[in-house]
Amino acid sequence: MQLKLSKMITKPDFQGEFTASILAAAASPDIISFAGGLPNPVSFPIPEMEAATKKVLETNGVIALQYSSTAGWPALRQWIAKRYETMGVYGVKPEDIIVTNGSQQALAMVGAAMLDAGDEIVVENPTYLVALQSFHVYDPKVLPVTMNKDGIDCDELEATLKAHPGVKFAYVIPNFQNPTGLSYSKAVRDRAAEIFKAAGVLVLEDNPYRELRFAGTAAESFGAALGEQCCMLGTFSKIVTPGMRIGWICVRNAELREKLLNFKATADLHTNIFSQMILAQYLADNDVDAHIEKTKVLYKQKAEFMMDCMRKYLPEGVEFTPTEGGMFLWVTLPEGVTAVDLYRKGLEKGVAICPGDPFYEYERGVRTFRMNYSNSTDEAIEKGVRILGEACRELM
Repeated sequence: MQLKLSKMITKPDFQGEFTASILAAAASPDIISFAGGLPNPVSFPIPEMEAATKKVLETNGVIALQYSSTAGWPALRQWIAKRYETMGVYGVKPEDIIVTNGSQQALAMVGAAMLDAGDEIVVENPTYLVALQSFHVYDPKVLPVTMNKDGIDCDELEATLKAHPGVKFAYVIPNFQNPTGLSYSKAVRDRAAEIFKAAGVLVLEDNPYRELRFAGTAAESFGAALGEQCCMLGTFSKIVTPGMRIGWICVRNAELREKLLNFKATADLHTNIFSQMILAQYLADNDVDAHIEKTKVLYKQKAEFMMDCMRKYLPEGVEFTPTEGGMFLWVTLPEGVTAVDLYRKGLEKGVAICPGDPFYEYERGVRTFRMNYSNSTDEAIEKGVRILGEACRELM
């Protein structure tokens, strides 16, 4: 039987192939994986979650086990709205928040609500591979703008938006960008906000790592300068628990919010209400900032240890960008060695990295790759980096 499949997805997605490979490597007990972006399970608040679960069932068990509203649990939306004040964004209301199945669902929702085939979108170059994967479903024309050490290249951004006045939205990750681990400086953030405002382009701001800053100072959210022209994505996966798959999107434009709610209602009705209520109870009963602080101390130690090992074991000519937070380091190989070559050689030796290729829309055979430091023991970090150093020397 010949099925009449949608033309939206006509072939295996390049980014999707690497996503599957990353998850497989992370699940294998025989591989030291620096490829994924997994939080360290040491940071999971298991006793506190157990207490919150018991309390929810005792006080609101019937509600927790029943269908619920599409937008999400009111107490959780209230907490998220208030949290935006710590990012310099005031006046966010609970009704502006839609709770999603991770921020990844929010990306899919925006794509469904805003994109038709051939529509233009702006992304950082490189950018989050799963965002590209999500947007590709709707077959847009992707316009990459160079990511510099202090944020997006504003001259290139301005020229791109002037040359393409029909851009539907720009997707940005201003804090500890995935994959580079870089953050926007205040000057770049302010100028980029002016460019976006002048062009009237919706900004889709993804901020999963902002809370994990262990050095330096964060710039304000684009939402502070752009108001309803900025949709802000967030997640509890990096600061509390990834397994609950609870993220959100803050949408202050009423028309877009209605479209997103309609799409979500048909996609899954609502995000797991039991998990939402447990998380809201946990946040009410515990000091989440103290919990985040412990996580930052752990990640700072992991990042510094991995950087020390890279200086010790990687050959001369291999460079990396030091980080002030988040979960990743961005590494550049010398001329003549590609990241995909190292990826394959590393897997042969039992170490997984994430080559840079899937983070780019067009470039292939690049010399950059991403290293995750948050989810490995010190012993695994030292052994894995030493093996990568050996693999680099063989390829060189």
